[in-house]
Amino acid sequence: MSVAQQFEAANAQYAASFTKGNLALPPQRKVAIVACMDARLDTARALGLEEGDAHVIRNAGGRVTDALRSIIISQQLLGTREIIIVHHTDCGMLTFTDEVIRGKVRAELGQNVDYISFLPFGDLKQSVLDDIKILKESPLVLDVPVTGYVYEVETGKIVKVE
Repeated sequence: MSVAQQFEAANAQYAASFTKGNLALPPQRKVAIVACMDARLDTARALGLEEGDAHVIRNAGGRVTDALRSIIISQQLLGTREIIIVHHTDCGMLTFTDEVIRGKVRAELGQNVDYISFLPFGDLKQSVLDDIKILKESPLVLDVPVTGYVYEVETGKIVKVE
């Protein structure tokens, strides 16, 4: 059975007892969360979220520049008024540079991706601080509270970055 088929079977069970079809479109807690796509980070469990609570925007590294389009939509059309950033320990974004991944794509796919910034980082805490600064200085983002955390994949704890 493929993974997609496993998901279909799991969804059939989920949908059979689903009772949350009447939730409002805007997130109840009026918060947008930008988090890494890492499979070890379950944002709902780690942050105590239920369906309908928050917008969760995920990408490699949890980088805000990659999430800007979604943040703008979240604020302007759906009323979010707080932003949470979640990066994490043992992140793959700490393991390469733009040059390394560009070389890999060139070698394996024969494509030039020099125009793409993959947004790796060398310092975990600094990456969170950089993302907070980007949001606070962006004219496209409302002046709302922005808080950054590092999720510890080893312990499940979030640590506030200040």
